[in-house]
Amino acid sequence: MKHTLLLLLNILLLASAQAQTDSTSAFNQLFGRDTTLRTKDQQLKLNMDATYDRPFLTANKLPVSVGGYLEANTQYMQTNGITEGLSFQMRRMTLFLASSINRRIKFLSEIEFEDGTKEINIEFAAMDIELHPLLNLRGGIIMNPIGSFNQNHDGPKWEFIDRPISSITIIPSTWSNVGFGLYGKKYTRDWVWAYEVYLTNGFDDQIIANNLNRTFLPATKANRNRFEESFNGVPLVTLKTALKRRRIGEIGISWMGGVYNKFQDDGLVLDVRRRVDVWALDFNTTLPIGTFINGELVWASIDVPSTYTQQFGRMQQGGWVDIVQPLVRRRMLGWNKAVFNAALRVERVDYNVGRFKETGDPIRDDLWAIVPGISFRPSPTTVIRGNYRYHWQTDLLGNPPARTAGFQFGFSTYF
Repeated sequence: MKHTLLLLLNILLLASAQAQTDSTSAFNQLFGRDTTLRTKDQQLKLNMDATYDRPFLTANKLPVSVGGYLEANTQYMQTNGITEGLSFQMRRMTLFLASSINRRIKFLSEIEFEDGTKEINIEFAAMDIELHPLLNLRGGIIMNPIGSFNQNHDGPKWEFIDRPISSITIIPSTWSNVGFGLYGKKYTRDWVWAYEVYLTNGFDDQIIANNLNRTFLPATKANRNRFEESFNGVPLVTLKTALKRRRIGEIGISWMGGVYNKFQDDGLVLDVRRRVDVWALDFNTTLPIGTFINGELVWASIDVPSTYTQQFGRMQQGGWVDIVQPLVRRRMLGWNKAVFNAALRVERVDYNVGRFKETGDPIRDDLWAIVPGISFRPSPTTVIRGNYRYHWQTDLLGNPPARTAGFQFGFSTYF
């Protein structure tokens, strides 16, 4: 891994020394005629375009283009009046490598280093073969297109330091698997419609057999073997479709589902097939006054064995809404196109939807959060942001909630 990192850094430095400063032209030069994202349709870009909608640096003689982003912050938080003081965090550094193998054959990879080098993940490494605007093939390590955030997660695009809670604890963003699939897009004047469908490796029984003693879908990310073999031989199916109208907005509907348990071994039946299914609805729009509204709702259904206690949720749900209002757009501090924003996020998750069998009382285990913030963008690819986070979490029995509050400050930038 160290040799790989050194190679990537050498490529990045070499490209930077010879790079074109216009990242848009570099992107167009790299990918040529892109049947999935055309310049004249910039206002019709979708969340699912985010994988390729990034700035790159390219050099004339290099066969690859490079890019990435950096994300760091500091925070002071307290829970029920108890604090661990001020903390500094190097959340992540991500590197992009892309290559145009042929006019209609492309490769893109995304390698992420989280919390320094605590976690190193290949989040995306796939080849695209363009056959027709409505029918294209993608294979490799794929980001399952569930909801909006899983694909559109780059730090510089957001005014908030923390990622949406439901998008990382119900949808296990960022959620990638090995597989193959099809995607396509159709433009009609002011409309665009697109779809994606994939078969990949998927979940395993760690979503319930974990040290948290609760249903937790992201626990399956600890299974590194999912990049070389399926846990039970049954593929995870992921479907998404999205529709966008120019000057109105976008709406997306997605689903992924499959069997998560080891139901047989060498022909011996061990259990019934137990499913996990996740549905998501995402939307975004920009109002005439410039206010950007973005949101996602998610529901998960898990077939938990009857031998497990009721603290393991059979149904989970959550969602979030972001509102970003540009307050000042003008030259500031020497930057020609700087923007100062006010922002607000409201979010909720319920990890155990249902009632106790014995009493009929609601099972709790839920969380609410409100996050006001401000941000300054000296350029579209860099954001400096400050948030005040307040959330309250209620346990399984509905005891008085634990209240957490504090300030966060940080930045994120493409490079």
